[in-house]
Amino acid sequence: MEGRGSFPQGARLGLLQLWMGAHPKGDAIICDNRISQKTLGSWISKHPDCLGSQVKDVFQGQLPFLFKVLSVNISLSIQAHPNKELAVQLHAQFPDRYPDKNHKPEMAIALTPFEGLCGFRPVEEIIGFLKNVPEFHAVIGNEAAELLENSSSDPRQISDALKKCFTVMMTCEKKTFVDQLNMLVKRVLEEAAAGKDMAGSNGELLLRLHSQFPGDVGCFVIYFLNLVKLQPGESMFLGANEPHAYLHGDCIECMACSDNTVRAGLTPKFIDVQTLCGMLNYTPAPASEKIFPFIPDPSDPCVFLYDPPVPDFTVIKIEVPSSVKRYTISSIDSASILLVIRGEASATAAHPSQINIRRGSVLFMAANASVDLCINSLDGMLLFRACCML
Repeated sequence: MEGRGSFPQGARLGLLQLWMGAHPKGDAIICDNRISQKTLGSWISKHPDCLGSQVKDVFQGQLPFLFKVLSVNISLSIQAHPNKELAVQLHAQFPDRYPDKNHKPEMAIALTPFEGLCGFRPVEEIIGFLKNVPEFHAVIGNEAAELLENSSSDPRQISDALKKCFTVMMTCEKKTFVDQLNMLVKRVLEEAAAGKDMAGSNGELLLRLHSQFPGDVGCFVIYFLNLVKLQPGESMFLGANEPHAYLHGDCIECMACSDNTVRAGLTPKFIDVQTLCGMLNYTPAPASEKIFPFIPDPSDPCVFLYDPPVPDFTVIKIEVPSSVKRYTISSIDSASILLVIRGEASATAAHPSQINIRRGSVLFMAANASVDLCINSLDGMLLFRACCML
Protein backbone atom coordinates (compact mmCIF):
# COMPACT_ATOMS: atom_id res chain seq x y z
CA MET A 1 0.00 0.00 0.00
CA GLU A 2 1.20 3.51 -0.74
CA GLY A 3 0.16 6.49 1.35
CA ARG A 4 -0.82 9.89 -0.02
CA GLY A 5 1.67 12.69 0.62
CA SER A 6 1.32 16.46 0.43
CA PHE A 7 4.91 17.18 -0.45
CA PRO A 8 4.66 20.07 -2.97
CA GLN A 9 2.38 22.17 -0.76
CA GLY A 10 4.08 20.96 2.39
CA ALA A 11 7.53 21.97 1.21
CA ARG A 12 6.41 25.60 1.00
CA LEU A 13 4.82 25.48 4.44
CA GLY A 14 7.68 23.66 6.17
CA LEU A 15 5.55 20.52 6.55
CA LEU A 16 5.88 17.18 4.83
CA GLN A 17 3.13 14.70 5.57
CA LEU A 18 2.16 11.20 4.50
CA TRP A 19 -1.43 10.02 4.96
CA MET A 20 -2.15 6.31 5.37
CA GLY A 21 -5.80 5.36 5.48
CA ALA A 22 -9.07 5.67 3.60
CA HIS A 23 -10.00 9.31 4.14
CA PRO A 24 -11.48 10.79 0.92
CA LYS A 25 -8.82 13.54 0.87
CA GLY A 26 -5.99 11.00 1.03
CA ASP A 27 -7.18 7.50 0.15
CA ALA A 28 -4.12 5.23 0.10
CA ILE A 29 -3.13 3.60 -3.19
CA ILE A 30 -2.96 -0.20 -3.42
CA CYS A 31 0.29 -1.24 -5.07
CA ASP A 32 -0.60 -4.91 -5.66
CA ASN A 33 -1.58 -5.20 -9.35
CA ARG A 34 -3.51 -8.42 -8.67
CA ILE A 35 -6.15 -6.41 -6.79
CA SER A 36 -8.75 -4.72 -8.98
CA GLN A 37 -9.53 -1.92 -6.52
CA LYS A 38 -6.92 0.83 -6.72
CA THR A 39 -7.49 2.54 -3.36
CA LEU A 40 -7.81 1.25 0.18
CA GLY A 41 -11.22 2.85 0.63
CA SER A 42 -12.68 1.12 -2.42
CA TRP A 43 -11.21 -2.23 -1.35
CA ILE A 44 -12.69 -1.92 2.15
CA SER A 45 -16.08 -1.06 0.63
CA LYS A 46 -15.89 -4.31 -1.35
CA HIS A 47 -14.61 -6.35 1.62
CA PRO A 48 -16.08 -4.76 4.82
CA ASP A 49 -15.43 -7.89 6.87
CA CYS A 50 -11.73 -7.02 6.72
CA LEU A 51 -12.40 -4.37 9.37
CA GLY A 52 -13.27 -6.91 12.06
CA SER A 53 -16.76 -7.78 13.28
CA GLN A 54 -17.02 -5.14 16.01
CA VAL A 55 -15.25 -2.40 14.08
CA LYS A 56 -17.44 -2.93 11.03
CA ASP A 57 -20.62 -2.62 13.09
CA VAL A 58 -19.59 0.25 15.36
CA PHE A 59 -18.13 2.40 12.56
CA GLN A 60 -20.66 1.54 9.83
CA GLY A 61 -18.20 -0.24 7.55
CA GLN A 62 -15.59 2.55 7.61
CA LEU A 63 -11.94 2.41 8.67
CA PRO A 64 -12.17 4.53 11.84
CA PHE A 65 -8.64 5.91 11.97
CA LEU A 66 -6.17 7.85 9.85
CA PHE A 67 -2.43 7.23 10.21
CA LYS A 68 0.16 9.88 9.28
CA VAL A 69 3.85 10.70 9.30
CA LEU A 70 4.65 14.38 9.83
CA SER A 71 7.94 16.21 9.41
CA VAL A 72 7.59 19.70 10.87
CA ASN A 73 10.21 22.34 10.10
CA ILE A 74 8.03 25.44 10.49
CA SER A 75 5.51 25.72 13.29
CA LEU A 76 2.01 24.54 12.48
CA SER A 77 -1.11 26.54 13.28
CA ILE A 78 -2.60 27.15 16.71
CA GLN A 79 -5.55 24.84 16.50
CA ALA A 80 -8.01 22.51 18.16
CA HIS A 81 -10.34 19.79 16.96
CA PRO A 82 -14.06 19.82 17.74
CA ASN A 83 -15.98 17.12 19.56
CA LYS A 84 -18.60 15.17 17.61
CA GLU A 85 -21.47 17.50 18.47
CA LEU A 86 -19.62 20.63 17.38
CA ALA A 87 -18.19 18.89 14.31
CA VAL A 88 -21.72 18.11 13.08
CA GLN A 89 -22.78 21.70 13.75
CA LEU A 90 -19.78 23.28 11.98
CA HIS A 91 -20.14 20.98 8.99
CA ALA A 92 -23.82 21.87 8.63
CA GLN A 93 -23.14 25.61 8.84
CA PHE A 94 -19.86 25.83 6.89
CA PRO A 95 -19.32 22.63 4.85
CA ASP A 96 -16.62 24.26 2.72
CA ARG A 97 -14.52 25.16 5.78
CA TYR A 98 -15.33 22.08 7.88
CA PRO A 99 -15.65 19.15 5.47
CA ASP A 100 -16.15 16.40 8.07
CA LYS A 101 -18.92 15.60 10.53
CA ASN A 102 -16.57 13.51 12.63
CA HIS A 103 -14.49 14.45 15.65
CA LYS A 104 -10.70 14.33 15.44
CA PRO A 105 -8.95 13.23 18.63
CA GLU A 106 -5.32 12.54 17.77
CA MET A 107 -2.03 11.27 19.12
CA ALA A 108 1.50 12.27 18.16
CA ILE A 109 4.38 9.84 18.81
CA ALA A 110 7.84 11.33 18.40
CA LEU A 111 10.29 9.79 15.92
CA THR A 112 12.90 12.48 16.60
CA PRO A 113 13.13 15.05 19.40
CA PHE A 114 9.78 16.81 18.99
CA GLU A 115 8.35 20.09 20.26
CA GLY A 116 4.78 21.26 20.49
CA LEU A 117 2.51 23.61 22.38
CA CYS A 118 -0.25 21.75 24.19
CA GLY A 119 -2.89 22.77 26.72
CA PHE A 120 -2.99 25.77 29.04
CA ARG A 121 -0.10 26.28 31.42
CA PRO A 122 -0.64 26.35 35.19
CA VAL A 123 -2.11 29.73 36.11
CA GLU A 124 0.92 30.76 38.15
CA GLU A 125 3.14 30.42 35.06
CA ILE A 126 0.81 32.61 32.98
CA ILE A 127 0.68 35.21 35.79
CA GLY A 128 4.48 35.12 35.89
CA PHE A 129 4.63 36.03 32.20
CA LEU A 130 2.08 38.82 32.74
CA LYS A 131 4.49 40.29 35.31
CA ASN A 132 7.71 39.68 33.37
CA VAL A 133 6.49 40.55 29.86
CA PRO A 134 4.83 44.00 29.91
CA GLU A 135 4.01 43.77 26.21
CA PHE A 136 1.99 40.61 26.86
CA HIS A 137 0.22 42.37 29.75
CA ALA A 138 -0.60 45.30 27.47
CA VAL A 139 -2.29 43.03 24.93
CA ILE A 140 -4.34 41.27 27.64
CA GLY A 141 -5.27 44.51 29.38
CA ASN A 142 -5.61 45.31 33.10
CA GLU A 143 -9.16 44.06 33.54
CA ALA A 144 -8.60 40.55 32.16
CA ALA A 145 -5.16 40.25 33.78
CA GLU A 146 -6.54 41.19 37.21
CA LEU A 147 -9.39 38.72 36.76
CA LEU A 148 -6.84 35.93 36.30
CA GLU A 149 -4.52 37.15 39.06
CA ASN A 150 -7.42 37.30 41.53
CA SER A 151 -9.06 34.01 40.52
CA SER A 152 -9.57 31.70 43.46
CA SER A 153 -8.86 27.99 43.61
CA ASP A 154 -12.30 27.31 42.13
CA PRO A 155 -11.68 25.50 38.79
CA ARG A 156 -14.68 27.13 37.09
CA GLN A 157 -13.54 30.62 38.06
CA ILE A 158 -10.02 29.87 36.80
CA SER A 159 -11.35 28.54 33.49
CA ASP A 160 -13.57 31.59 33.03
CA ALA A 161 -10.65 33.92 33.72
CA LEU A 162 -8.40 32.03 31.31
CA LYS A 163 -11.07 32.16 28.62
CA LYS A 164 -11.46 35.90 29.14
CA CYS A 165 -7.70 36.54 28.88
CA PHE A 166 -7.18 34.30 25.85
CA THR A 167 -10.19 35.70 23.99
CA VAL A 168 -9.14 39.29 24.66
CA MET A 169 -5.71 38.54 23.23
CA MET A 170 -6.95 36.66 20.17
CA THR A 171 -9.50 39.38 19.33
CA CYS A 172 -7.18 42.28 20.12
CA GLU A 173 -7.07 45.12 17.57
CA LYS A 174 -4.34 44.32 15.04
CA LYS A 175 -2.42 47.57 15.47
CA THR A 176 -2.24 47.01 19.23
CA PHE A 177 -0.81 43.48 19.12
CA VAL A 178 1.54 44.24 16.20
CA ASP A 179 2.98 47.29 17.98
CA GLN A 180 3.40 45.38 21.25
CA LEU A 181 4.88 42.36 19.46
CA ASN A 182 7.42 44.52 17.65
CA MET A 183 8.39 46.18 20.94
CA LEU A 184 8.77 42.78 22.59
CA VAL A 185 10.89 41.34 19.78
CA LYS A 186 13.13 44.43 19.80
CA ARG A 187 13.61 44.16 23.55
CA VAL A 188 14.35 40.42 23.46
CA LEU A 189 16.87 40.88 20.64
CA GLU A 190 18.64 43.55 22.69
CA GLU A 191 18.70 41.25 25.72
CA ALA A 192 20.09 38.42 23.62
CA ALA A 193 22.80 40.68 22.20
CA ALA A 194 23.74 41.69 25.73
CA GLY A 195 23.96 38.02 26.78
CA LYS A 196 21.05 38.29 29.21
CA ASP A 197 18.85 35.37 30.22
CA MET A 198 15.72 35.34 28.03
CA ALA A 199 13.86 32.65 29.98
CA GLY A 200 11.59 35.17 31.72
CA SER A 201 10.15 36.23 28.38
CA ASN A 202 10.41 32.82 26.67
CA GLY A 203 12.65 34.72 24.28
CA GLU A 204 14.18 31.92 22.22
CA LEU A 205 10.81 30.49 21.22
CA LEU A 206 9.34 33.95 20.67
CA LEU A 207 12.08 34.90 18.20
CA ARG A 208 11.75 31.59 16.39
CA LEU A 209 8.00 31.93 15.91
CA HIS A 210 8.24 35.61 14.98
CA SER A 211 10.83 34.81 12.30
CA GLN A 212 8.37 32.34 10.79
CA PHE A 213 5.15 34.36 11.26
CA PRO A 214 6.11 38.03 11.79
CA GLY A 215 3.36 40.19 13.20
CA ASP A 216 1.12 37.21 14.06
CA VAL A 217 -0.86 37.38 17.30
CA GLY A 218 -0.12 33.67 17.67
CA CYS A 219 3.38 34.57 18.84
CA PHE A 220 1.84 35.60 22.19
CA VAL A 221 0.23 32.15 22.61
CA ILE A 222 3.53 30.81 23.99
CA TYR A 223 2.67 32.60 27.25
CA PHE A 224 -0.58 30.64 27.57
CA LEU A 225 0.25 27.14 26.33
CA ASN A 226 2.70 24.55 27.64
CA LEU A 227 5.86 23.86 25.68
CA VAL A 228 6.00 20.06 25.54
CA LYS A 229 9.24 18.36 24.50
CA LEU A 230 9.09 14.70 23.49
CA GLN A 231 11.93 12.26 23.04
CA PRO A 232 11.62 9.49 20.42
CA GLY A 233 8.91 7.07 21.53
CA GLU A 234 7.17 9.57 23.81
CA SER A 235 3.71 10.78 22.85
CA MET A 236 0.99 13.30 23.58
CA PHE A 237 -2.74 12.78 23.20
CA LEU A 238 -4.90 15.66 22.04
CA GLY A 239 -8.55 15.24 22.90
CA ALA A 240 -11.43 17.38 21.70
CA ASN A 241 -11.01 21.14 22.24
CA GLU A 242 -7.38 20.87 23.36
CA PRO A 243 -5.36 23.86 22.04
CA HIS A 244 -2.09 22.86 20.43
CA ALA A 245 0.50 23.65 17.79
CA TYR A 246 3.30 21.40 16.55
CA LEU A 247 6.58 23.33 16.44
CA HIS A 248 9.38 21.10 15.20
CA GLY A 249 10.37 17.49 14.64
CA ASP A 250 9.19 14.24 13.06
CA CYS A 251 6.33 12.19 14.43
CA ILE A 252 3.83 9.43 13.80
CA GLU A 253 0.30 10.75 14.12
CA CYS A 254 -2.88 8.74 14.50
CA MET A 255 -6.38 10.17 14.73
CA ALA A 256 -10.04 9.50 14.12
CA CYS A 257 -10.74 9.52 10.39
CA SER A 258 -11.41 13.23 10.04
CA ASP A 259 -9.86 16.43 8.75
CA ASN A 260 -11.73 18.85 11.03
CA THR A 261 -9.45 21.59 12.34
CA VAL A 262 -10.29 25.00 13.84
CA ARG A 263 -7.35 27.41 13.47
CA ALA A 264 -6.60 30.84 14.91
CA GLY A 265 -2.99 31.81 14.34
CA LEU A 266 0.48 30.96 12.98
CA THR A 267 -1.03 29.99 9.63
CA PRO A 268 -1.88 31.39 6.20
CA LYS A 269 -4.99 29.14 6.17
CA PHE A 270 -8.53 30.12 7.13
CA ILE A 271 -8.79 31.16 10.78
CA ASP A 272 -11.92 31.06 12.94
CA VAL A 273 -11.04 32.90 16.13
CA GLN A 274 -14.54 33.08 17.60
CA THR A 275 -15.15 29.34 17.19
CA LEU A 276 -11.74 28.44 18.61
CA CYS A 277 -12.05 30.70 21.66
CA GLY A 278 -15.54 29.43 22.35
CA MET A 279 -14.72 25.72 22.14
CA LEU A 280 -11.41 25.38 24.00
CA ASN A 281 -10.75 23.38 27.14
CA TYR A 282 -9.52 26.06 29.57
CA THR A 283 -8.32 23.65 32.24
CA PRO A 284 -4.70 24.44 33.20
CA ALA A 285 -2.18 21.65 33.77
CA PRO A 286 1.63 21.32 33.76
CA ALA A 287 3.51 20.19 30.67
CA SER A 288 4.44 16.90 32.33
CA GLU A 289 0.77 15.87 32.36
CA LYS A 290 0.57 16.22 28.59
CA ILE A 291 2.97 13.34 27.96
CA PHE A 292 0.85 10.24 27.32
CA PRO A 293 2.28 6.97 28.67
CA PHE A 294 2.61 3.76 26.69
CA ILE A 295 1.96 0.34 28.22
CA PRO A 296 4.27 -2.68 27.73
CA ASP A 297 2.45 -5.81 26.57
CA PRO A 298 2.98 -8.44 29.28
CA SER A 299 2.67 -11.23 26.72
CA ASP A 300 5.19 -9.83 24.19
CA PRO A 301 8.36 -7.93 25.18
CA CYS A 302 8.53 -6.37 21.70
CA VAL A 303 5.12 -4.68 21.93
CA PHE A 304 4.14 -1.36 23.53
CA LEU A 305 0.58 0.03 23.45
CA TYR A 306 -0.46 3.67 23.12
CA ASP A 307 -4.12 3.31 24.03
CA PRO A 308 -5.95 6.67 24.23
CA PRO A 309 -9.35 7.20 25.90
CA VAL A 310 -11.26 7.10 22.60
CA PRO A 311 -12.58 4.07 20.69
CA ASP A 312 -11.39 5.12 17.21
CA PHE A 313 -7.75 4.05 17.37
CA THR A 314 -4.84 2.49 19.24
CA VAL A 315 -1.19 2.59 18.18
CA ILE A 316 1.15 -0.33 18.81
CA LYS A 317 4.92 0.04 18.71
CA ILE A 318 6.74 -3.14 17.72
CA GLU A 319 10.47 -3.04 18.43
CA VAL A 320 12.23 -6.27 17.53
CA PRO A 321 15.83 -6.57 18.84
CA SER A 322 18.72 -7.58 16.60
CA SER A 323 18.92 -10.98 18.30
CA VAL A 324 15.48 -11.96 16.93
CA LYS A 325 15.40 -13.03 13.29
CA ARG A 326 11.86 -14.39 13.11
CA TYR A 327 8.87 -12.57 14.50
CA THR A 328 5.11 -12.90 14.06
CA ILE A 329 2.89 -9.82 14.08
CA SER A 330 -0.10 -11.28 15.88
CA SER A 331 -3.68 -11.23 14.68
CA ILE A 332 -6.32 -9.00 16.28
CA ASP A 333 -10.00 -8.47 15.51
CA SER A 334 -9.33 -5.16 13.77
CA ALA A 335 -7.93 -3.99 10.49
CA SER A 336 -4.44 -2.53 10.90
CA ILE A 337 -2.04 -0.30 9.03
CA LEU A 338 1.61 -1.21 9.55
CA LEU A 339 4.46 1.24 8.97
CA VAL A 340 8.13 0.23 8.92
CA ILE A 341 10.42 2.82 10.54
CA ARG A 342 13.64 0.81 10.71
CA GLY A 343 14.87 -2.52 9.38
CA GLU A 344 14.21 -4.95 6.55
CA ALA A 345 12.37 -8.26 6.39
CA SER A 346 10.57 -10.74 4.20
CA ALA A 347 6.90 -10.71 5.16
CA THR A 348 4.53 -13.62 4.66
CA ALA A 349 0.81 -13.65 5.41
CA ALA A 350 -1.66 -16.58 5.35
CA HIS A 351 -1.42 -17.01 1.59
CA PRO A 352 1.96 -18.13 0.24
CA SER A 353 3.03 -14.87 -1.40
CA GLN A 354 6.00 -13.08 0.15
CA ILE A 355 6.97 -9.41 -0.02
CA ASN A 356 10.07 -7.57 1.06
CA ILE A 357 9.51 -4.66 3.43
CA ARG A 358 11.90 -1.97 4.56
CA ARG A 359 11.95 1.57 5.99
CA GLY A 360 8.91 3.40 4.63
CA SER A 361 6.91 0.30 3.66
CA VAL A 362 3.20 0.49 4.49
CA LEU A 363 1.05 -2.65 4.81
CA PHE A 364 -2.68 -3.08 5.35
CA MET A 365 -3.54 -6.06 7.54
CA ALA A 366 -7.10 -7.36 7.51
CA ALA A 367 -8.68 -8.29 10.83
CA ASN A 368 -7.64 -11.65 12.27
CA ALA A 369 -4.64 -11.92 9.94
CA SER A 370 -1.08 -12.38 11.13
CA VAL A 371 2.20 -11.62 9.36
CA ASP A 372 5.42 -13.62 9.73
CA LEU A 373 8.64 -11.66 9.43
CA CYS A 374 12.02 -13.09 8.46
CA ILE A 375 14.26 -10.20 9.51
CA ASN A 376 17.27 -9.43 7.32
CA SER A 377 18.64 -6.29 8.97
CA LEU A 378 21.41 -6.37 11.54
CA ASP A 379 19.84 -3.84 13.91
CA GLY A 380 16.41 -5.39 14.31
CA MET A 381 13.17 -3.65 13.32
CA LEU A 382 10.95 -0.83 14.48
CA LEU A 383 7.35 -0.73 13.28
CA PHE A 384 4.19 1.12 14.25
CA ARG A 385 0.74 -0.43 13.87
CA ALA A 386 -2.50 1.56 13.90
CA CYS A 387 -5.65 -0.37 14.74
CA CYS A 388 -8.95 -0.15 16.62
CA MET A 389 -9.08 -2.07 19.92
CA LEU A 390 -12.76 -2.06 20.90
